[in-house]
Amino acid sequence: MTTLSRPETASVHIQFDDNSLLPLLFGAHDKHLARIEQQLEVSLASRGNHVTIAGPADAAKTARTALRNLYRQIKNGESVNESVVDAAVRMAHDDAPGPGGGLIQIHRKRIAPRSKAQGRYIKAIQEHDMVFAIGPAGTGKTYLAVCAAVEMFNAGKIDRIILSRPAVEAGERLGFLPGDMQEKIDPYLRPLFDALHDTLPGEQVVRRIASGEFEVAPLAFMRGRTLSNAFVILDEAQNTTPTQMKMFLTRLGENSRMVITGDLSQVDLPPGTRPGLKDAVETLDGVPGIRFVRFSDADVVRPPLVARIIRAYDGASPAQEDPA
Repeated sequence: MTTLSRPETASVHIQFDDNSLLPLLFGAHDKHLARIEQQLEVSLASRGNHVTIAGPADAAKTARTALRNLYRQIKNGESVNESVVDAAVRMAHDDAPGPGGGLIQIHRKRIAPRSKAQGRYIKAIQEHDMVFAIGPAGTGKTYLAVCAAVEMFNAGKIDRIILSRPAVEAGERLGFLPGDMQEKIDPYLRPLFDALHDTLPGEQVVRRIASGEFEVAPLAFMRGRTLSNAFVILDEAQNTTPTQMKMFLTRLGENSRMVITGDLSQVDLPPGTRPGLKDAVETLDGVPGIRFVRFSDADVVRPPLVARIIRAYDGASPAQEDPA
């Protein structure tokens, strides 16, 4: 008879030097502590400026790292909510660097990675001319790219931000939508507008778009152009054809950056059409100056239920095959 060994248990203590910050760290009615307990299956007990963590040794150490990183964020003036707590646990569990590694600074707002993959992604964008981000929705691919673009624009490193998407989604074509061309494309491009508005005041976004410094347009509008001194983002790239992808990538001009994001499990192209994103990954692998960053459901930074939904769909039936 085989006897299963029980996980090593531990009792870990942590002390904080500023009692006035603890209500922000613990949350109302200690809800942040309860969230950490639930995710790591540990027990947290607070007394004064001390917290005792009891449970499996590895989980207790992860909880301690998460609490220390959250406390550091609060001391730096950052707010903490449930999603930030989840991110701290994820980063501590991944043994990833804390908030000090891979930051984007927009005015007084500091955007820190919320997963190990996000940290690699931010670093890749800062160091490479072309970055492909591939993985499921909710992992921050587009949002972080827009934040990085705004940071570079504010620093005077580029003159323009160009956001684009292929004009295909769920079998619809723009020609079937009501209104003139602008009215047709605005709803389709709304997620890109939303990302801009989340990083800058609305009136500034409107002014920059009117001046041509910010551009949000369908992929077809990129044909024949050379995009210099710009940060260019192609979103939903899984819905490009290989010809469209090659056209887009060769628009790269002097002093420009490109970020291409997509999810190969959400292809809306006609059956039998090879996705341009899949083709580019296979064709450009190993090309100097290009970096590929892959995300998984473990990197989803929306509510935990979203990650569980993604895993349920992936496990309910064989994964969707990418068209050959």
